[in-house]
Amino acid sequence: MSRPRILFFGYSEVGYDCLSLLLERGDNVVALITHEDNPHEKIWFKTPAVAAREKGIPVFTPESVNNPEWREQIAALAPDLILSVYYRHMIGTKILALPRLGAWNMHGSLLPKYRGRAPINWAVLHGEPRLGMTLHRMVKSADAGAVVDQEGVNIGPRDTAEEAFRKVMPCARRVLARQIDPLLAGTARETPQDESQANYFGGRRPEDGRIVWTQTSRQIFNLIRAVTDPYPGAFTDFGGARLMVWWAEPESAAARGRGGAPGEILSIVPLVVATADGALELTRTEWRGAPAPELRSGQML
Repeated sequence: MSRPRILFFGYSEVGYDCLSLLLERGDNVVALITHEDNPHEKIWFKTPAVAAREKGIPVFTPESVNNPEWREQIAALAPDLILSVYYRHMIGTKILALPRLGAWNMHGSLLPKYRGRAPINWAVLHGEPRLGMTLHRMVKSADAGAVVDQEGVNIGPRDTAEEAFRKVMPCARRVLARQIDPLLAGTARETPQDESQANYFGGRRPEDGRIVWTQTSRQIFNLIRAVTDPYPGAFTDFGGARLMVWWAEPESAAARGRGGAPGEILSIVPLVVATADGALELTRTEWRGAPAPELRSGQML
């Protein structure tokens, strides 16, 4: 009997890891559908195209797989199973219905929480202590299908989104290693998601990094660590320039016990700014868009 034909949709280093696992096992991956790297995005991760090309697997980068032309091409590949790992576009139901063994997705959260885009960044922003990876059936609604398996790890309260991603990433390969044989045999067990526990978040834009000083020190600190390098960063505007805040300390000696109106500069060296419930010491910053303005204590950011 011929080996099941796997069509792999993927991007990011999670996609690289999971595709590498299938290729190391000798699974019959017939093609990779992925994305062109965005020249405006900092590519700090391996991508599955590297793994595919090393093994001579065809690589396709359509802008949309859901138009009739691409649906025909995908149907011609005759996939028995579709696996999506960090593919960034929704795959239409006509494609999901093609493989006899189903279509499955690896999502970067402990579903049903944090459905949607950028789940690790959103989870760090909300101060979650535990993140994970979930393998689930793909359905019309994003990340809403029945769960096959998931695995989580603890995240520290000072971890950046990249550090959290590095901790969580191995979970995807371990989950897939446990479940790929049941998926290929059509015997994987599925558990419906608890819709009462579900929440959904959209993609993040650079503008979403704007600091709101009326939030608490912990809320602002969580934003900073959720979007700091290699992501676009948190910021505040002042005097025609933009102050990027790459790191801050809510519990530094300079910030501890300080109070003022939210956004008020309490100190210049070190730079300390008041929040809703205290203050933050801004320890790694960068001015953009104009020469650095002269700051004085008592000014409002």
